[in-house]
Amino acid sequence: MKSSLSRRGFAKVLSAGAAYAALNPSFAMATPALRLVSSPTLVRLNSNENPYGPSPLAVKAMTDAFSLAWRYPDEHEGMLVAALAKLNGVSTDQILLGSGSSEVLKVAAAAFTGPGKKLLVGHPTFEAILAYAAVAGAEVVKTNLTSDYAHDLPKMLAEKSVGLVYICNPNNPTASITPKDQLRAFLSKAPAQTIVLVDEAYHHYVESNDYESVIPLIAQYPNLMVARTFSKIYSMAGLRCGYCVARPELIQRMRAQQAWDSVNIMAMVAASASLQDGAQVEQGRRHNTEVKNYVYSALDKSGYKYIPSHANFMMIDLRREVRPVIGAMSDRNVQVGRVFPAMPNFMRVTVGTRPQMEAFVSAFRAVMS
Repeated sequence: MKSSLSRRGFAKVLSAGAAYAALNPSFAMATPALRLVSSPTLVRLNSNENPYGPSPLAVKAMTDAFSLAWRYPDEHEGMLVAALAKLNGVSTDQILLGSGSSEVLKVAAAAFTGPGKKLLVGHPTFEAILAYAAVAGAEVVKTNLTSDYAHDLPKMLAEKSVGLVYICNPNNPTASITPKDQLRAFLSKAPAQTIVLVDEAYHHYVESNDYESVIPLIAQYPNLMVARTFSKIYSMAGLRCGYCVARPELIQRMRAQQAWDSVNIMAMVAASASLQDGAQVEQGRRHNTEVKNYVYSALDKSGYKYIPSHANFMMIDLRREVRPVIGAMSDRNVQVGRVFPAMPNFMRVTVGTRPQMEAFVSAFRAVMS
């Protein structure tokens, strides 16, 4: 039987539905066709995802690009690289795209660590690059965060034979920042042969005057690289698109470790379109702050402390082992972050929409009572 819905008609329906869902998360939460695998009653707060969805411009760009799926993405790569170079005030040969910023971390570990070239990280931090460096045969050195959850940069500076320093700022899983003055002082003293990679995945959520992006400092420090992603503020985690900003010579060394055409055309057109939506970043930051303050207030009333968050997630001090609480929350259809062995009494929670966080607060109070 021949379908009465043409391919063009299907694309229009899909575009309209996806765009509406992006603007109305509650619709996506209630629509199995859009959610695909998750229960409509499940509150997913475990992966630091942005629940508001991609920009409508990104959804339209992907729909318009359906007919280009047969082509390799070279042309669109050039367009996105040019837009990112302009945005960050660098030349196009200082941009490397990646399949999410995770690929940037992977090729950085491959290029700059190995036997005799250590990876130096804060502890705890985002673990992916530790696994990548281990594959490269590198020794991984972990330096505990300070009492206020910043990277202990003076202690890290004392480590010898370091190939790559990884600084996640804001840090995952703590959502804390390392102050800009401390980072500037570290960069001024770090050995020229040691590469410093600053991961700014959560950059757009920060509102503190003690923080700054270090991208402008690349002109001053040839050993500095910065990783960014479209997964967080741009809500494109499932599309996998990130990038690195660095000196051309470092970009070339990383590119040699990378698979050809690792970023797909849909991710590229969505990323390019997102950069044209000036309101998305500001709206995303505002929504995140408003909902985060609601959760802060609920935790304060219940007597629970938390690490002040500079990202779209937070760490809550439960004053008891977190593992059973994670399970109990899941039993109430609220998924929260995994156990972090360095912080066994803390629970990481994504900042979702207001209805999602109301459901979290309700489940949390029931579990902890």
